[in-house]
Amino acid sequence: MAQPPGIHARRAALRLLDAVLRRGEMLDIAFGPATKDVRKFEDKALARAIASEVLRWLVDLDGLIDSATKKPLPDDAKARTVLRMMLAQWLRLDTPPHAVIATCLPLLAGGPRRLAHGVFSTLTKREVSLPAAPTLPADVAERWGERSEAIAGGLAEPPPLDLTLKNPDDTEVWKAKLAADSLMPGHLRLARGENIEKLAGFEEGAWWVQDLAASLPARLLGAGEGRHVLDLCAAPGGKTLQLAAQGWKVTALDISKRRLDLLKANLKRTGLKASTVRADALEWEPKHMFDAILLDAPCTATGTARRHPDVLHRIGERQIEEMAELQAALLEKASGWLKPGGRIVYATCSLEREEGEERAAQSSLPTAPIAVDELPDGILPDDSGWVRTDPGMLAENGGIDGFFIARMRRPD
Repeated sequence: MAQPPGIHARRAALRLLDAVLRRGEMLDIAFGPATKDVRKFEDKALARAIASEVLRWLVDLDGLIDSATKKPLPDDAKARTVLRMMLAQWLRLDTPPHAVIATCLPLLAGGPRRLAHGVFSTLTKREVSLPAAPTLPADVAERWGERSEAIAGGLAEPPPLDLTLKNPDDTEVWKAKLAADSLMPGHLRLARGENIEKLAGFEEGAWWVQDLAASLPARLLGAGEGRHVLDLCAAPGGKTLQLAAQGWKVTALDISKRRLDLLKANLKRTGLKASTVRADALEWEPKHMFDAILLDAPCTATGTARRHPDVLHRIGERQIEEMAELQAALLEKASGWLKPGGRIVYATCSLEREEGEERAAQSSLPTAPIAVDELPDGILPDDSGWVRTDPGMLAENGGIDGFFIARMRRPD
């Protein structure tokens, strides 16, 4: 029996959601295995879009489903997951209801197809809708406190495409070539959905993809002028490229061979140079001290929820505690590799205080405060001289990822 067009994408989306919600896997890691049988690029992209929208709006989708069932479906029931997918396609991806039914009900072959059909039909007849911003899971909202509502507003849509230019002096030139916006020198912002490899400047290495927030830590080390910098936990290399372009002699260290290979490929494409080292940062010892260190530490990545909404459902106190312990060890280790007068920038793409403010407060090094004129308009340092961004900021300009950044200095 012939399968309806698009069924393969829906099966892949179902596998993705099972991997994230039942097994706690990262969406990025689950994507390859879940889509291995999907041939078309467009179908792979659709599978990712369906799964992402379900994860982004999960609490609200479940509320709609529960409003149309006499007896609540178990959270891990296949029928509930399929209904989440059906609603996400209709309400978020503008898929006509008849197409949703044709492509999703076959996923429940031998199961409660009539139940799913009935619930979906009831909700479409009611002409239900989703709120303006997704409802956060209760534990997430509690952790993020008074900023939760604003952050949720920033999660309503996937983010635009941000690029970092190799030469910030060419910002206006590339802004015109790519019909882009710019929020600070060296930054470009385009609409999402662009085919990156076909954009002008890709092959010649004039820029690389990097969220605006992720570009700030390297910027805060300034011009290298031939001095030595260590990019710790460097791959896949956006910050390494920035540092090299800023004139630093870069040692880029990472434990992952696969990710270091990506870094090397980016160096080759852009024509920039750095020494790469594959090692565990907690066991490695450098041959010399450094003028500066950039520690973009491993973290829970909750600040990237705009493009990785799985973090809303995978991350809890246990993962935060584990990462905070690792971050503290890395920061202490790295601080001992600074020359007198040297600076270290500590950063995480996390919204958790345990991974940001609490780590910086426990450092033995004094803060080198970040100034207003080092940041894009609309982003301000706090009273401690640190920077905290979140997805609720710069909303009128397309938003920004969540990051914590602190700069410290070793006394002379």
